[in-house]
Parts: sequence; structure tokens; C-alpha cells
Amino acid sequence: MATILAVDDSTTLRQMVTMTLKSSGHQVIEATNGKEALQAAQGKQVDLVLSDVNMPIMDGITLVKELRKISSYRLTPILMLTTESSADMKQQGKSAGATGWLVKPFSPDKLLATVKRVLG
Repeated sequence: MATILAVDDSTTLRQMVTMTLKSSGHQVIEATNGKEALQAAQGKQVDLVLSDVNMPIMDGITLVKELRKISSYRLTPILMLTTESSADMKQQGKSAGATGWLVKPFSPDKLLATVKRVLG
């Protein structure tokens, strides 16, 4: 199964994502903000990044831009998990290099279906 980096400043949401992914056999690395996620990503390759947009210290859009600068993360799928569903915010994410968008709240089934589709 895949190794997935889950980034969200909400402990509750991060735990739900982690529990859902682990129950499906995935390995999960957790981070509470973009800076932590970037540190976790360096020196380690993950198969997928799931990141909130609005976080303290480093937001999700900045995280995507920074990850895309790392050669081993140029093609890694990055999904944004957010309450932001505006076209403008989605365009910012896409411009930064995000692969897709999952609007909160979402069900565990929808999360797993999206992860499966993105990982092929």
C-alpha cells in the first residue's frame, strides 16, 4: 500500500484521515502545518500528500510550491483538503501544483475513493 503524508492543523480531522487510511492498509505520516510537512518530506519519499489549505506557520498552497521544488516530489500527487471551494482558491492550488481538491467535510468512503483514483 501507499505511504501518505497527511497535513492538517486540526487534530480531529488529521486523526480521522489517518485512521481511515490506516484501516485501508496505508502507512501515514502526520504533520500539523506546512513547515512540519516539508521537514517530514525531505529525505523521505511518499506516494501522496493530503494537505489542508489554511494552517499556521506555512499554509497548504505554500507547501505545494515548496514540495514541487524538490525533484522527487515533482510528480507526487498532492490533494488539498479544505473548506475552501471557491474557483479562485482552486486556481491558486492548481497554479501551485496541486493535483486535486477535496472539500471538507467528506466521508471516509469519499476520501478512500479519491485516494484510490489518484494513486491509480
